[in-house]
Amino acid sequence: MSRGACIVIAAGGTGGHVFPGLAVAEALVRAGDVEPVFAGTARGFESKLVPAAGYAVEHFDVVAIKGGGAVQAARGGLSATFALGRALRFLRRRPPRAVVSVGGYAAGPVSLAAAMLGVPLAIIEPNSVMGLSNRLLAPLARRIYLAFDQARPPFAGAKVLLSGVPLRAGFVPRPPPASTARRVLVLGGSQGARALNERLPEALGRVAADHAGSAGLEIVHQAGEGKDAAVREAYQRVGLASARVVPFTTKLEDDLAWADLVVARAGAGTIAEIAAVGRASLLVPFPSASDDHQAKNAAAYASQGAAVWIRQEAADSTRIAMEVRRILGDDVLRQRLAARAEALGRPEAARTIAHDLLKLIEVR
Repeated sequence: MSRGACIVIAAGGTGGHVFPGLAVAEALVRAGDVEPVFAGTARGFESKLVPAAGYAVEHFDVVAIKGGGAVQAARGGLSATFALGRALRFLRRRPPRAVVSVGGYAAGPVSLAAAMLGVPLAIIEPNSVMGLSNRLLAPLARRIYLAFDQARPPFAGAKVLLSGVPLRAGFVPRPPPASTARRVLVLGGSQGARALNERLPEALGRVAADHAGSAGLEIVHQAGEGKDAAVREAYQRVGLASARVVPFTTKLEDDLAWADLVVARAGAGTIAEIAAVGRASLLVPFPSASDDHQAKNAAAYASQGAAVWIRQEAADSTRIAMEVRRILGDDVLRQRLAARAEALGRPEAARTIAHDLLKLIEVR
């Protein structure tokens, strides 16, 4: 039985890389005779999520270059050099029709190997500021897919397509269900959940007092793996034992559609999902994100009236409670935030990228 055209998707590390990669893989399979193969590391999200989705994944031993000074940079550079040799062998075993870089430690060596072998390279940059690997690879790419025009590299010209962040199926505009209660969804994310886990129970405990005489406040809180028990106890201490605390939501699109307000970090995938469904949000960017890209993502959305954001150092439980009260208590503001977010949403981004890429590399 003949196999479809091989397209390598270099995506790994966090959910912010892996989920867009999976969305593109799904769209490619639907759009053409394609067999996606992933490149990542054995320690990232891709090691479990990619096989569970039915795709093969090739593992590379690569560590970070940034964030640990000269020693870390040297270790990262050495591991990337070894990974480049392995990537060249990997791509020669079954030459792909294209390599798509979404980001992650393995993306740099695999993408550079593709350029060295003459394999068409496409880059997906979901953030408002281009990451280090993508900045270095941009001159070698045939196509650059962006979610924010602010990330457009100099002299990119016709290479750029403003596509949005590729999302899994189900993230589409949905009206909130009728309810007299106010519903808050808290998304800690796969990294950096600690501050939201520590501050939201106390903040929402204060807000709940405002709704004691009404239909009440309903809460779903995604706390992260192994962190849910402590967060559940924190809600119980402030009298909110009914809050539903989970490690991760299994149907995030449904939880977003349920919510009136989302309190979250500002990773590109998270805010793209909020926008695609069309919900008001209070964003608290993760301060340790590389190049402060989460703050830039949040500022870009807020500048268009699509979100409210606070830097983490200013987001104590008192300030969070104040902002949640303001948004939940003002129907006009909340609906305006949701409408502006929906206007920025691009639910068809994965399909747009898949069709453009297949046309670019002439795969039927």
